[in-house]
Amino acid sequence: MTQALSLTNQNLILAGPTGSLDSYIQAVNAIPVLDKETEFELARRLREDNDIDAARELVMSQLRFVVHIARGYNGYGLALGDLIQEGNIGLMKAVKRFDPEVGVRLVSFAVHWIRAEIHEFVLKNWKLVKVATTKAQRKLFFNLRKAKKSLSWLSKDETAAVAKDLGVSEREVTEMEQRLYSHDVSFDPTPNEDEERPYSPALYLPNPEADPAMQAEADDYHDQASDALVEALEELDARSREILESRWLAEKKATLHELADRFGVSAERIRQIEANAIKKLRVAMAA
Repeated sequence: MTQALSLTNQNLILAGPTGSLDSYIQAVNAIPVLDKETEFELARRLREDNDIDAARELVMSQLRFVVHIARGYNGYGLALGDLIQEGNIGLMKAVKRFDPEVGVRLVSFAVHWIRAEIHEFVLKNWKLVKVATTKAQRKLFFNLRKAKKSLSWLSKDETAAVAKDLGVSEREVTEMEQRLYSHDVSFDPTPNEDEERPYSPALYLPNPEADPAMQAEADDYHDQASDALVEALEELDARSREILESRWLAEKKATLHELADRFGVSAERIRQIEANAIKKLRVAMAA
């Protein structure tokens, strides 16, 4: 019974701070840190025998370090409990990949995985512009919503009145009002039924593969190729030039049989003339 209760408590801790965050932190800090020899033996059992109990002990012994790392991301406005949960996922990934034969301690190896998982979470959930980050701003946020009498923007007199009532400057009231009615724009949104191409900041970023020098070189090559093609076409006889233009350059391209009827020859003859003309063009453009 005692062992089952202990395993249940361990599973709750592994799941992350689902209840009181302070209680969770106290619980993980009470778990002893493993010495080097014990850590090596547990890691060897996990790697060689796939020992799940060994994996659990390794993870439990490192949870305090996840809390320490997660606290370093408090400035992003995300809940510490959520950051810890994401860090725990990174820790579990690190334990799965940890090789004790390398000669480094688990905590040194796991830091990368813990930070990587937290970074991913921050990037997905961090609002670019916070509505309220300080205690004074949060108070202004909630009181301003109550003070507004309509959905329209506050007039100058109304702004002055709200600032006086809440004990803040008029500039702070105006800034908070702007934050209240602003919204984040998706970096690369998916078009919906009403908007074929929505505004997206991603559309205004340069292509990392776009080298101005290479682009200029490509443009020059295209211009030279176009000029060479025009000159090569002029060197062809009238019939060959007309066949190529009808087959390749016209908006509505002609078929071999249509050209055969026009020139009074067989479709096979048109194909031969076309092939010979293309060969001449290639030679002329390569010169």
